Amino acid sequence: MSNGVILIINLLFVQILAGVVTAGEIHISAAISLKEVMNELTKDYANNNPGLKFVNKFDASGSLAKQIENQPTVDIFIPSNMMWMQYLMDRYMLDNFSIRTFTFNTLVFAGNPGKKVSGMNELPRLKKIAIGRPERVAAGEYALESLINSGVYKALHKQLLLSKDSRDSLKYVELGEADGAIVYRTDALFSRRLKIHFVIPQELYSRVVYPMALTVTGARNGDARAFFKYLQGSDARAVLERYGFDVNNHISRH
Repeated sequence: MSNGVILIINLLFVQILAGVVTAGEIHISAAISLKEVMNELTKDYANNNPGLKFVNKFDASGSLAKQIENQPTVDIFIPSNMMWMQYLMDRYMLDNFSIRTFTFNTLVFAGNPGKKVSGMNELPRLKKIAIGRPERVAAGEYALESLINSGVYKALHKQLLLSKDSRDSLKYVELGEADGAIVYRTDALFSRRLKIHFVIPQELYSRVVYPMALTVTGARNGDARAFFKYLQGSDARAVLERYGFDVNNHISRH
């Protein structure tokens, strides 16, 4: 084999290796209520960064935190409350200096259009109300807090139908197994069959905040750090607003 052929082969081998090295991968674990908006953000970013691959996982915040604890390969974590962020902080699995507030959400009561429900005081007359399971689902925790603080929990706690997440609560209503559900506004907007009857007063529950952070693994991933910065910019803010999220005080430290 001539020296020229060997040189060409070596150059091709170097180019192949360079392609493998430069093609980055970012693993994201985010609350399921962020599914559509995060899929759009990662798709847009990947289109502008050829060779970059995203691996997105969406689930209840508690489930995601436990998964990261057991298999710490995730780069960016975005739960729907601070409790599960703190859970991983306590286990030294996050880059604490990276923690930011990504966005906010609100709770609403959604049900079939034929129902007439205009406020919290009318909920006890319903047969079944779906909420997320509070011990595992942030949406359920917020919903339970609103029921307790409004003074109606004792009158209707036996009527609660617990679900695995906010979207599952809506499915129960759509299937006729519940009269309505207390869910995130952004999730209710996706249902074409249900109506938002009223917004849960903010004073009844803690503000729904989505913190975000780089994990210890993500802090070592240059691509993850760059995308994390992108999530704090105006382009990401515009997409969040379009999906119905509240971006007031969009970027802040905890």
